[in-house]
Amino acid sequence: MGVSHMSDSPDELRKTLIDCLGGPWPAFSPLHPLVRETIQKDGYRLESVVYDAPSGLPEGGIDQIPAYFIVPDGVDADHPAPAVAIWHQHNGQYELGKSEPAGLAGNPMHYTGVALAKEGYVVLCPDALCFEERQDPSGRQKKGNYERFEFLRYVVSGKSLAWKNILDMKRAIDYLESRPEVKKDRMGCYGHSMGSTHTWLLGPHEPRLKAFLGNCCLPTYEAIHEHEILHCFPNFVPGWFQYGDTPEIAALTAPRALHLNFGEDDSGSPIDSVRRGLERIHAAYVKAAASDQFSSFIEAGVGHELSPAMWEQVKRFFEKNLKS
Repeated sequence: MGVSHMSDSPDELRKTLIDCLGGPWPAFSPLHPLVRETIQKDGYRLESVVYDAPSGLPEGGIDQIPAYFIVPDGVDADHPAPAVAIWHQHNGQYELGKSEPAGLAGNPMHYTGVALAKEGYVVLCPDALCFEERQDPSGRQKKGNYERFEFLRYVVSGKSLAWKNILDMKRAIDYLESRPEVKKDRMGCYGHSMGSTHTWLLGPHEPRLKAFLGNCCLPTYEAIHEHEILHCFPNFVPGWFQYGDTPEIAALTAPRALHLNFGEDDSGSPIDSVRRGLERIHAAYVKAAASDQFSSFIEAGVGHELSPAMWEQVKRFFEKNLKS
């Protein structure tokens, strides 16, 4: 780290982090939710929905966020269930977003929304900016070029793409809260790869969630610089390296439950740096008198994937924190 300010209180560090991200998020306007289509599947109902989020840019504007809302059979307003928001991966697959965890496209390994619905959870899978239905509406910028365009558009406005991602994730939690099928005091989130980054980015700023689980992504700036790793833009918070690294962001989730999975051979999160980061996160949880609320799992011989052993960790974590 450049200059360590870890002696600052968590509240002071959180305020500094918000300043680095781009400042406070705007007051939330109405969601204006719409259910576009409902499909009955084997054991669950899949709703295609949209809801509004502010752009957060100086010129204003509203973004419509498409998502899949998954409701297990037997869950309704009279029988609500715990809920998990799922932040999808990046993988350079801009044509995929919400559809992968919703089990409609992509790699079956990541049909996690459907898998959690079959475990009894209500699930929300939104598109992140630049993915699936949120690619360039003009058609001028394709795939990674549009992501770079949006990153730069927010930077010159004094914000970051991470700031916008957090804003959109907060709106996802607003949507979950608006649904009568959801137990409002039993909500969590999960993400793989970029979705894991989104998980620890959101942790410091979303007290409505009880449990946060990230799979396979905690690239430290230390490791990014040493190994010259090109990561997706949400990992980069302007100015934060003066105060801490990415583990210091994740640590601000304390005292709420946080679990992180890693593959020992994942080149995107060099494991030696990850281990040092996990020690610092654990120390922050100890300081918050919440050492039992942080856990991690590193699997030998595994790279950037959601292995069966990792998935068992996911199920146990949500069972303990959202159902018990």
